[in-house]
Order: sequence, then structure tokens, then C-alpha cells
Amino acid sequence: MEQEMEKRNRGRREESEEEKWVHDASVDYKGRVPLRASTGVWKASLFVITIEFSERVSYFGIGANLISYLTKVIHEDLQTAAKNVNYWTGTTTLMPLIGAFIADAHTGRFPMVLVSSLVYLMGLILLTMSQFIPSLKPCNTKIICQRPRKVHEVVFFLALYCISLGTGGYKPCLQSFGADQFDDDHLEERKKKMSFFNWWNFALCFALLLGATVVVYVQDFVNWGAAGLILTILMALTIMAFYVGKPFYRYRKPEGNPLTPIFQVLIAAIRKRNLTCPSNPALLYEVPKSEMSQGRLLSHSSRLRFLDKAAIIEEKYIEQKDNPWRLATVTRVEETKLILNIVPIWLTSLTTGVCVAQGSTLFVKQAASMNLKISNSFSIPPASIVSAAAIGTLISVPIYDKIIVPILRKVTGNERGISILQRIGIGLTLSVMVMVVAALVEAKRLRMAAHETVPKTMSVFWLIPQYLILGFGDSFSLVGLQEYFYDQVPDSMRSLGMALYLSVIGVGSFLSSFLIIIVDNVTGHNGKSWIGKDTNSSRLDRFYWMLAVINALNLCVYLFLAKRYTYKTVQRRAIETDDCKSDGVEIMA
Repeated sequence: MEQEMEKRNRGRREESEEEKWVHDASVDYKGRVPLRASTGVWKASLFVITIEFSERVSYFGIGANLISYLTKVIHEDLQTAAKNVNYWTGTTTLMPLIGAFIADAHTGRFPMVLVSSLVYLMGLILLTMSQFIPSLKPCNTKIICQRPRKVHEVVFFLALYCISLGTGGYKPCLQSFGADQFDDDHLEERKKKMSFFNWWNFALCFALLLGATVVVYVQDFVNWGAAGLILTILMALTIMAFYVGKPFYRYRKPEGNPLTPIFQVLIAAIRKRNLTCPSNPALLYEVPKSEMSQGRLLSHSSRLRFLDKAAIIEEKYIEQKDNPWRLATVTRVEETKLILNIVPIWLTSLTTGVCVAQGSTLFVKQAASMNLKISNSFSIPPASIVSAAAIGTLISVPIYDKIIVPILRKVTGNERGISILQRIGIGLTLSVMVMVVAALVEAKRLRMAAHETVPKTMSVFWLIPQYLILGFGDSFSLVGLQEYFYDQVPDSMRSLGMALYLSVIGVGSFLSSFLIIIVDNVTGHNGKSWIGKDTNSSRLDRFYWMLAVINALNLCVYLFLAKRYTYKTVQRRAIETDDCKSDGVEIMA
């Protein structure tokens, strides 16, 4: 009996010692196995959230008011300005695909964030210089610009796309680097990671609120130069703070080109296309856990069975067992399946990006055509109405994270409360509602504009409902998409996963511009164009109704796909806690 007690106590001491270290293939800043108590979790992720907050204040402060600058200072018409905003937004959110690939394959996330943040800072400096240096200003400050100097346009757009380039490495790596601070094999840290995505977006929306109010107010009522100077100083300070947090971070080493294993699986499956898959998946090839130097093993799934042929062991090629172009592991096969299953979900998420694009373009021009007065002496800038969307998200995220999720966990037994795809589906449903409400409000505004003798009598506060619903929808769709593209991609592609999430917004912006061009050409030939030179000569209500129908049809397709989706299942080594006391478990990611 005494020997058994001593054996149990020794086992507990070993478990306690094991608990001190993080064994998830991450390292500390000296390349050692990280100590759990002094690295990662909130102490590290707060540094990450801080620099993200600074960058988002800059991005939203510029993006929310960009269409006003292009129409008032650059003197572009509504259609051209909306397309230029969408092009910039699209480029800014597609560049991360390149930065994420380089980070995952070669540099790692922390170095990529540092370098790209300096490029971003350079863009802010150029933007500020274009407002302060006399030869780069739009024109002489004593006169009203009828047409800005060409050099100003060149420097202004150069600054904007320098910011886009910086965002390319910054955005996908920063969020995945923040999520890397939580150990998936540790129950408590895994729960904290789920909250991390919620509070990440809470900080993001607080940044949107400041950018769309304080920064936009300085731009409109002081000047763009003062706003640019504030943003430049804030960004410089947070870059330094991010570097100071270096000892607290957990780092993941790059694992090489993440696309190569996918091509290897496809080639191996094609080579063995005439073979029959064994009825028992255990007969497929897999590396033993004891030989895994990094990463996690994935469990076999029954989807896309053709790819399983890549893991069939051929007796006549047994000497080529180490050739990945002929024999792949079950984990590599499952990673390839994950990528192929992501594509339909990505395609059906693009309408979310289209709706988000309206919030910073056409919705803002609607606001400019309405009564912006709060009192006789104070008017709000048109772009500040975007803050209503941030308020919607700021309200919904804490309620969802602190009240709804704990209740749903007890009801459903799901760690997240509801599945990721269910959360995204709720957001897509709210996207339909956004466009319906926007169409009804715009129709009312046009009726009032047609009969009123005094222009702009309809209050801008009529736009608040559509922005609030947009914010509520973002807390479900955008946060859900972030979780989805982080969790459901292979571990070696997590930066690329976050880039895929950002590409939803980027491609959505380009689609919005494409729709504007198509609608203008079609409706312009048949009479009055829906997208005119200004809002009063347009029929934006019909454009919004069209988007509502597109979103509704897309929602039906999404529900069909989500119902048949199979989540990633990881063979996970569980850390001993009160709730989890097994040597190995399979958990759906």
C-alpha cells in the first residue's frame, strides 16, 4: 500500500513538473522550452493587442474618412471615390496573403510583425508629410483647392499603399502570433484562447470608435496633418512597447513552404488512383507520436476518400517510404482535406466583405447627405457615424463572451457554446437584415429629398439602426471567421489562415467595386443610373435591395455547406488538470 501511495505521489510530482513547461512546439525568446508561468497567455497577448489597437486606430481613422477626402480634396465623383476606397481596402486586405506565406515558410511571425510595422509607420510619416511640407500640400492654404497638385496625389496614394504593404505582413501574423500565446493542449489556456478572439475584436472595435470619432473630428475640423501626426506618434510608441514584451512571448519556428505538403498529397493520391482504400483506416500510414518532433497528429475522417490513397503503403515501393511524393501520412492527408473544405466556406463568406465595404463607402455618403447637426453649434463629421457599428460590436462582444457563452456551454456541451459555423451563420443572417434596413432608410431619405424645400432635413441618426446591426453582425461573422481560419487550417499555416480571413474583406471590397461598375453600366443604359454623381441623383435603395437578395441566396448555400461540414479533429496530448486527466484525447478543434 505504501509503495502504491509513493508511486502515485511521484506521478503527481512528475505531472506538476510537466505542467510548468509548454510542450506545444513553441519556444521562448532564447529558443528554449517556454516556462508556462512566465510566458504566454494574457501577459503576452496584451502587448499584441496594444499594437493592434494602435494600428486599427490609424486604419479606421484613415479608411472611415477616406471617401470624404477623395471627394472634397481630390475632387473625385462618388463612383470613382467609392471604387478607389474599395481598391485600397481590397489591396490592404489581400496583401496579407503574401506576408503570411513568407512568415509561415521563412521568417516566422515576430520578425515579420516588426519589419512590416516599420513599413506601416513609414506610410503614416509620408501621409503626414503630404499635409505639412508646402510643396507636397494639395495647394496653397490660402485658397480653396479646385484641383490638387499632382505631386500631392502621388505622395498621398503612395502613403496609402505603403500602409497596405505594411499591413500585408502585419495583420495576419500579429493575430495568429497573439493566439499562439495560448497552449491548445491545456484546458484552461484553450478556453482563454476562445475569449482572446472576442476581446481582440472588442479592442479592434474600440479602435474603430476612436478612429471614426476623435481622429475623423481632427481631420475635418483641424486638419489631416494633425491627425496624421497623432497617428504616427501613437504607432511609434506601440511598436516600442511590442518589442519590450519580447521576453514574455512564445514563438513558433517556421516549418518551410506550407503548400508543398498539399501538392505532395495530391501527387501521391494521383499516382495511386487505381488502388483501393483499406476499410480499416488504421492500415494507412502515419508517423508514431514518439517520432513527432513538432506539430500535432490529426485523426482520420471519411470525407474526400480519394485523398486517403496517398497514405496507402505499397509493398513494391516500401524502400521509398521516406519519399513524401509517393507516400503521405494520414495527418498530411487530413491537412489537405482541411484546405479543400475551407474553399466553399471562404467563397460563401465573401458577401460579408461586400456588406462591410458599404459601411465605409456608400453609407458614409448617405450620412453626408443628411442633417449632421446634434445641436445648433455642433455637427458630427459624416464618417463618424461609422462608430455606431463599433458601438454595436462593443455591446455584443462582452454580452456574448461573459453571459451567452457560459449558458450555451452548459446547454450544448460545446466549449465555444455554439459551433464556429453556427456563429458565422448568425452573422450572415444579420448581413441580410443590414441591407434591408439600409434600403428602407435610403428610400425614405430619397422621398424626403424629393419633396423638401430645405435640403438635408432627415437626421443622420436614421442610419444608426443599420450600423448597429452591422456591428452586431460583425461580432458573429467576422469573429467567427477569425476563429475558423485560425483553427481549421493546418498548424503550419496559421498566419496564412488569418490572411484568408482578411482576404474575405479584401475580395469583398473588390466585389463591391465590381458590382458598382456592373450596376452603373446596366442601369445607366436603361435610364437613370442607380449609382450617380451624388446620393440624391442615385438610387442606392435599389442597390441595397439587390445586395439583400444576394446575401439571402448566399445564406441558403452557406447553410447547406455548414450542415455537411466536418471539423478538424486533433489527437491531443492533454495536460493534467482537474477536468482532464487522460494521457491522450481526441478533441474537435
